[in-house]
Amino acid sequence: MKLAVVGGGSTYTPELIDGFARLRDTLPITELVLVDPAAERLELVGGLARRIFARQGHAGRITTTTDLDAGVDGCDAVLLQLRVGGQAARQQDETWPLECGCVGQETTGAGGLAKALRTVPVVLDIAERVRRANPDAWIIDFTNPVGIVTRALLQAGHKAVGLCNVAIGFQRKFAHLLGVEPAQVHLDHVGLNHLTWELGVRLGGPDGENVLPRLLAEHGDAIADDLRMPRAVVDRLGVVPSYYLRYFYLHDEVVDELRTKPSRAAEVAAMEAELLAMYGDPALAEKPELLAKRGGAFYSEAAVDLAAALLGGGGSAHQVVNTYNNGTLPFLPDDAVIEVQAAVGPKGPVPLAVPELDPLYAGLVANVTAYEELALEAALRGGRDRVFKALLAHPLVGQYAYAEQLTDSLLAHNREHLAWA
Repeated sequence: MKLAVVGGGSTYTPELIDGFARLRDTLPITELVLVDPAAERLELVGGLARRIFARQGHAGRITTTTDLDAGVDGCDAVLLQLRVGGQAARQQDETWPLECGCVGQETTGAGGLAKALRTVPVVLDIAERVRRANPDAWIIDFTNPVGIVTRALLQAGHKAVGLCNVAIGFQRKFAHLLGVEPAQVHLDHVGLNHLTWELGVRLGGPDGENVLPRLLAEHGDAIADDLRMPRAVVDRLGVVPSYYLRYFYLHDEVVDELRTKPSRAAEVAAMEAELLAMYGDPALAEKPELLAKRGGAFYSEAAVDLAAALLGGGGSAHQVVNTYNNGTLPFLPDDAVIEVQAAVGPKGPVPLAVPELDPLYAGLVANVTAYEELALEAALRGGRDRVFKALLAHPLVGQYAYAEQLTDSLLAHNREHLAWA
């Protein structure tokens, strides 16, 4: 079994490697190719990856290359975890929206749109080259904004599934609070990528006992603290929103916070420099503790589980993925990409039936789905007016004057990445 990781030079890759090594019985990789245009950091990451495999007794071969076509040739699955423009572009995404009082964040709002515009054309080019090399290969997308990128891939006819670590993070957290194994926890996880709610927490499977009311009663403070939301918000909703809902529910408070502290991009850039220095140590043969602060917790386990299921080698029967709606949420178009539990196998994911979504959540999901459709149109066809319409449609923008100002700022900060601009 051969897999490739595009964006393999990421400082986060050793977390993925550690998961591949620990879970080798679930996903028996014989060759893993790390692909990245940044040759120097790729070699640092690749060296540590080989040492991790050796330390844990994994017999698979790890290679590195800056040649995308060579790297994906013959692969059974390709994982995408790239960041067009690097942390420098992320720094911009997180700062210029604040100039007009809007959230600066790399996956939602104006910053998220900028990332989508930079990313979608690059990902589609990669996917076409994967298809030429091996039309049967699965593409697993971890590249943000996952919902928009996955929709672009699916609409172009690629065998693609989107993956996020939010759901598996909740599963692990709830399992710990309940004192059970994670496999015993099934989430009624419903919404869009980075716009989801846990409507139920069930023991044993989709039809198991819903213990969410007990979790909120006994552990509400801890859950709210993890979300960085007041306990009253969680109690009032009676469900658990994803962390990203704080940008909607606490918008002005978050903007004030972002204006008075270093950006997450600056924090990550400093962390990456430290991590790369560690990776260059030939004595290091395990992921360093600092990597836990980098983000993306449990991504490796989710990726192994998903790849194993898609390639017919096992994996969990039900997994939270990003895929076509196809009637799952009846108020959305079939070709909207949603994030829900699905039965996953070699033919791809099939969403499970989900609880009816309360209008409080369905309204926001419909609004952001409309934005995502406009954002994808702007990413595929370009044009200032399309960018403006996407921003005007986003509930974190929503005002004409803001949309005009943000359009100008977005284009000014991203011209080098937008061929049409």
